[in-house]
Amino acid sequence: MTLSFFDQFLSPSYLGIPLIALALLLPWVLFPTPSTRWLNNRLLTLQGWFISRFTQQLLLPLNPGGHKWAAIFASLMLFLITLNILGLLPYTFTPTTQLSLNLGLAVPLWLATVIIGMRNQPTAALGHLLPEGTPTLLIPVLIVIETISLFIRPLALGVRLTANLTAGHLLIGLISTAAVVLLPIMPTVAILTTTILFLLTLLEVAVAMIQAYVFVLLLSLYLQENI
Repeated sequence: MTLSFFDQFLSPSYLGIPLIALALLLPWVLFPTPSTRWLNNRLLTLQGWFISRFTQQLLLPLNPGGHKWAAIFASLMLFLITLNILGLLPYTFTPTTQLSLNLGLAVPLWLATVIIGMRNQPTAALGHLLPEGTPTLLIPVLIVIETISLFIRPLALGVRLTANLTAGHLLIGLISTAAVVLLPIMPTVAILTTTILFLLTLLEVAVAMIQAYVFVLLLSLYLQENI
């Protein structure tokens, strides 16, 4: 049976039950649990160092009021990185290639930052819709444009993550198929294609980590505007 390259993005199911919930819960099982010993092993030490460095870097531009979000941002970062990297393994499903999931993460967090701004400093939050020194004739137009750009932010977060991961998976699928087809015909070209596939896989690992970082970083910048 001929399958489309886009079939890999379909949510798998078993006996009519969607397995996307299992894919979402699996990353938390892989994380090592802290022990009661005075000295942790290398894996726990590396995990603690990564979380502390990331949290420190992320909260650097934030006011002290935004430090309450440190646990949410760090957990979301680890969650997205794990899902993105696990999706690069063969015969696995990447939940973050689903726009509905990414929007489900982006919209509530973005809406929370907007609500915080409206509650704590409504004048400054509404002031972002109209830049200072705007000519009188352009005020209605700029308010409409800034309002649209405000509501597009969560959509841009979800689409950016979905598009980058989907494009990477499609490229890997196309190049791997070409390598298999060319192997009996032109072995030299197939070896060259396999080398390109290996380099592309390394690039996709970097993209998976960078896109998770960008997702959380933009949320932190939205929070900074409203605190």
